[in-house]
Amino acid sequence: MRRANPGKKVMVRRPIPARQPIVHRQSTGIKFRNSDVADKFNPAMLDLGNLNTPCEEKSAIAAVFDITDFTKFCNQVDAYMEIPRFLNYFLKWFFSCIIQGFTDDNDGEKSTFWAELPVLVKFLGDGLLIVWDTQRIAPQLDCRLVATLYNICRAYNRDFYPQISNIINKPPSFLRCGVARGRVFAIGNGRDYVGHCINNASRLSHLDGLTFAFPHRGFNVRDDMPEDYARLFMSKYIAIKGVGENELVWVLKEEFSRLPEEKKKQFRDFDSALAASGK
Repeated sequence: MRRANPGKKVMVRRPIPARQPIVHRQSTGIKFRNSDVADKFNPAMLDLGNLNTPCEEKSAIAAVFDITDFTKFCNQVDAYMEIPRFLNYFLKWFFSCIIQGFTDDNDGEKSTFWAELPVLVKFLGDGLLIVWDTQRIAPQLDCRLVATLYNICRAYNRDFYPQISNIINKPPSFLRCGVARGRVFAIGNGRDYVGHCINNASRLSHLDGLTFAFPHRGFNVRDDMPEDYARLFMSKYIAIKGVGENELVWVLKEEFSRLPEEKKKQFRDFDSALAASGK
């Protein structure tokens, strides 16, 4: 048997790996000239006007309209075609309703309105924010404004939806509205508005199972609301996030009566609200 020579170096051949192709990585970054960045991306995109101008405080009524199930509508097949068509029909109908609701007389050439038109109409993605300057509306007409907004919600559910269903595939079936009165701050000389009453109106537009609600505070329903409308509403206490634990609001009697008992529990009458407050 041949033995290995301990003084001799043994060469070990290692396999040569297959040659890998050279990959040239390309940058996916989007390049802009530094001088162009500020022109393409800046606060002017928000269209808020001159933000160096001090805010102007106003007394206002805010209404937030919520297009119920608009997100579900946007998730349907071929939504990219249906969304603009629906918004085109809806917005034309909505603005027409506002004009008709505020018109006392129209002789064919000139219209007489019983109150000023809104100072702001803003698209929210799934609804609309409307703001009125109440300095331009007589106090006793505030409830007439509420009645007009209620008529728009009712007209959507009763008239507009059945008609648009013949044109648009599975359109949103309900229009909800929350209304509130308070102080707002005009931004950029009235290009936009912020205020507690806007938040309150938004909360009221999302009460589960209801399509219309507004607070007791700021609206003298018993004295100023037209009788045909006043009898449609009832007052209830409810906790509103960010507003209060015992807020007295007006809701539609018919809608409230149809609520399941579990949902009715979120509302309270005067005695229950008094007990909850610990007074």
